[in-house]
Amino acid sequence: MDARALRAALEAAVRGEVAFDTTARALMTMDASNYRRVPLGVVAPRDADDVAAVLSVCGEQGVPVVARGGGTSIAGQATGTGVVLDFTRHMNRLMSLDPEARTAVVQPGLVLDRLQEAAAPHGLRFGPAPSTHSRCTLGGMIGNNSCGSHSVAWGTTADSVRELSVLSGRGERLRPGQGWAGAPDGLRPLVARELARLRTGFPDLPRRISGYALDALLPEKGADVARAFCGSEGTLGILTEAVVRLVEAPRARALAVLAYADESAAAEAAPELLPYGPLTVEGMAADLVPPGSAGLPRGGAWLFVETGGDTPGEARANAEAMVRAAGPGGSLVDSLVVTDAAAQRALWRIREDASGTATRMPDGSEAWPGWEDCAVPPTRLGAYLRDFRTLLREHDLRGTPYGHFGDGCIHVRIDFDLLTGPGIARFRRFSEELAELVVSHGGSLSGEHGDGQARAELLPKMYGAAMVGLFEQVKAVWDPDDLLNPGMLVRPAPLDSNLRFAVLPRGEPPVPVVFGYPEDGGDFSAAVRRCVGVAKCRTTEVSPASGAVMCPSFRATGEEEHSTRGRARLLHEMLAGEVVTDGWRSPEVRDALDLCLSCKGCRSDCPVGVDMATYKAEFLHHHYAGRRRPAAHYAMGWLPVWLRLVARTRTAGLVNFLAGVRPLARPAKRLGGIAEERELPRPAPVPFTRWYGRWMRKRSVEEWPT
Repeated sequence: MDARALRAALEAAVRGEVAFDTTARALMTMDASNYRRVPLGVVAPRDADDVAAVLSVCGEQGVPVVARGGGTSIAGQATGTGVVLDFTRHMNRLMSLDPEARTAVVQPGLVLDRLQEAAAPHGLRFGPAPSTHSRCTLGGMIGNNSCGSHSVAWGTTADSVRELSVLSGRGERLRPGQGWAGAPDGLRPLVARELARLRTGFPDLPRRISGYALDALLPEKGADVARAFCGSEGTLGILTEAVVRLVEAPRARALAVLAYADESAAAEAAPELLPYGPLTVEGMAADLVPPGSAGLPRGGAWLFVETGGDTPGEARANAEAMVRAAGPGGSLVDSLVVTDAAAQRALWRIREDASGTATRMPDGSEAWPGWEDCAVPPTRLGAYLRDFRTLLREHDLRGTPYGHFGDGCIHVRIDFDLLTGPGIARFRRFSEELAELVVSHGGSLSGEHGDGQARAELLPKMYGAAMVGLFEQVKAVWDPDDLLNPGMLVRPAPLDSNLRFAVLPRGEPPVPVVFGYPEDGGDFSAAVRRCVGVAKCRTTEVSPASGAVMCPSFRATGEEEHSTRGRARLLHEMLAGEVVTDGWRSPEVRDALDLCLSCKGCRSDCPVGVDMATYKAEFLHHHYAGRRRPAAHYAMGWLPVWLRLVARTRTAGLVNFLAGVRPLARPAKRLGGIAEERELPRPAPVPFTRWYGRWMRKRSVEEWPT
């Protein structure tokens, strides 16, 4: 495969950016899963015509195509070895919103929060809301059939999709909706031959995300082709636009926090609350609550039960009804009803950050996805959790479940050893046994994040060989050449291949470093591994209520390269040495770190504690070891020295005068690495330390006169 010829053909065919450089490829090697695959290149399409052109060029050369949104997939679906389509760059718009019809037309790269912001003034919202709502995209949500905390009230993404604009594997433009009009040729007769299997082969539970939703094509379900497409993980077609349904948002909300002794007790209580119409029934255990978090009632596990109403009083009354329903004869330990919006946000932030918090055990050891979101019928959840805990003990593993207890969907990160051969073998054994356990409880291997590479290999345990064979036939109808996200769902790659850590260096220590990295055992590689890709650094929200500051350079540029996650990806690839081949001398890593302000925002905001400021200092130390640094490093790095000299010589006035002389200011800016449009910083005539000393002496005289 000639990458240069492919790049040239794509550049001639599309209007969007085509990038085959080291940085672009390194940024797309991973999503938020355990997996890593190196793409040939990345295309940021501007419209559906660009997508069609990419499919045409790649089809001619037999190159796979992978659609990617926010890159927060936890099963590996957003990685690929061919061309990655980055929809977040251009195809990220809200095309229209119709408040009367309660619909919106969206492009696949639109971030969910942008849709929610546009719908809110009309009293509307998009129902599903994953914890990554501030950076996940509508295209990714449709591809995974995402759900989120409000699914007990508003269902999955498939419940909110009306019509899709899709390009099949060979570039055919389709408009799937309800009915066969938008289906590819061959799908209807295939379904007609398999009606009996489709009526009996799918478990009945609210969070069945695994496999293709072919039962949506049954005549009694209206042959809903759009619904069947949801959750196909980019393996059937490439989404270019979607018509989605909106729901009426409650005017007021309240939050009932119900405390229980442990997560099994909380899980068994959850189904009893569903008849009362909650908006959420979320569960988490004490292990996931960060030290110092306040506001939770006493207990070992909690249910977060959100209620709505037309008035704050009605919302509170509904929340209090939940407390009463959970109380008599139940296992409720304590409770709290919260109506203040800021207090609710603070509590919800604890739950939303669990996907990051769970990546570390209480003792600081690493934990990973892999069995992030299996689901069982809600009435079976308590029993399933007890069996799950037993299985963990049998394999000498640890993990703390949390998630959507009202829907029977559990998230958990487990302390798998994915660095050694024996550890990976145990990961496989556990995965196979857990799949059997989930199926024995009538569950789904995936209840939210899809199968990807993490679970698709195990689909025969859930569906049987005949149904999996039918999945392959459906895939062949939509994508005859098997170029759309191959290795996912159909003919999947083994669950223990393509692991992201396999390429990292080994040894004691793996990488000689200057800083200590005490929380990572002195291992720079382990420090870089902290980034699991949850992408909280890709948020653009700037509000006092959020309290978030990460990541300012991404907010300014909107580019993955200048996010904390992007920099961590480049450092990972630097250590791997396959894509980034220059090690500490890498210009790609240097350029990505250049806009890092070393503000430590990631150290406080990132739920896994990535400290990019320290990593930057480490990199720059090695990068410039034995070499002259740019003049700007000396000008800015020694700024405290220059300022002390100005203060000691009392020449601030002279310096400020010279800074205003344009012929002198221009070279000074160039020397200091300051943009031409900016003013030179002006030192204060009186340094703060001198002013403060005078003020303290004056205050002392006034308070203690002689």
